[in-house]
Amino acid sequence: MRLSVVVPVYNVEPYLRKCVDSLLDQDLTEDEYEIVLVDDGSTDQCGAICDAYASRHPHVVVLHQPNGGLSAARNSGIDMARGNYVMFVDSDDSLEPKVLKALVDKVEAEDLEVLRFNYRNVNEHYEAFEPNKVSKPFVDYRDEVCDGPTFLTERLGFGCYAWQFVIRRDLLDGCRFKEGIYFEDTDWTPRLLCRARRVTSTDLMVYNYLMRIGSITQSIDEKKKKKVLDDKLLLIDSLQEQMRNVTDKRWFEGMIAQTALSIIGYVSECFYGEKSVALDALKAKRVFPLSSYHSTEAAIRKIRWANVSPSLLCRLIHFRNRL
Repeated sequence: MRLSVVVPVYNVEPYLRKCVDSLLDQDLTEDEYEIVLVDDGSTDQCGAICDAYASRHPHVVVLHQPNGGLSAARNSGIDMARGNYVMFVDSDDSLEPKVLKALVDKVEAEDLEVLRFNYRNVNEHYEAFEPNKVSKPFVDYRDEVCDGPTFLTERLGFGCYAWQFVIRRDLLDGCRFKEGIYFEDTDWTPRLLCRARRVTSTDLMVYNYLMRIGSITQSIDEKKKKKVLDDKLLLIDSLQEQMRNVTDKRWFEGMIAQTALSIIGYVSECFYGEKSVALDALKAKRVFPLSSYHSTEAAIRKIRWANVSPSLLCRLIHFRNRL
């Protein structure tokens, strides 16, 4: 079998059919690819929807498991995958029609370990959507094979999304997703790429990423907010540990800087009264001075302020947001 598409599923009943239908509307034959639906303890009708698809399509397989989170579902899907290559699709997202054959043909013909493809953000009407940000800064889609560390440093940008890659199955041995954390993609992506020897991109538009209300980082639940903050700090620990094993450290220094800025902004909005605790935690990790590698002009201005005084930057952001 050429390809396994792993889909973690959890309480996305309004979106699941569009997702699976898009995976079925492809140009590979049923014996060339499989769709692995991992029902991660859904409490809505997702489990039944998955079973219905499997009953009608022999190349759709379903695993029902207790809720363990996105990472656990992806890891279970990897264990089930029979394809030579694996890709991930989140169950509220969708693929463009008939794009998989081009991807699989390319990874096979060029003996690639990782192929990154293009994507677009869409709203709930599936219209292209960019929410007040620079679109894909420092991302390079040129079709030139290089090793993974070079790709990470020079061509990835800072968009770490597990669903933007086709990956040779054996590269995932020993490179699973950390369970029980948010931002698992940002932890996992550099670990994956630093293992790879043959990586490139295609500018082919493949993936529709649905930006919807209720995502992890948009949640207003206080416990989740605290966990988001804690996991951002844990992410810095992971990036610092990974950085020790590479010669060119620029990408890691840049991502640590972006994460630190994110923490300062998050504290200014959600935990301003406790800002000293989080900022002291950042200082203890010795992230300052922050690197400006692959930073936009707006980020560079914040980095300059942060390198003078993280507390002052936090106050400036807090009071600006209150105006």
